[in-house]
Amino acid sequence: MTDWQKVYSDKNEYRANIVVSVLEDFGIQPVLVNKKDAAYQLGHFEVHVAADHVIRAIKIIKDDINFN
Repeated sequence: MTDWQKVYSDKNEYRANIVVSVLEDFGIQPVLVNKKDAAYQLGHFEVHVAADHVIRAIKIIKDDINFN
């Protein structure tokens, strides 16, 4: 069983999908978790990776993704 850890969270689904795509390009297999309430559209999206990829994924997100 894989122990999944959150490495990114955002209210915008498109940003979370970009993070997923970039991590996949680096050979990491992330999972997108929808934490948004369907009725009220409150919440956010989370990107999770296997526990042994957490440090590498966080570094990739910090160094290679810029939404500004």
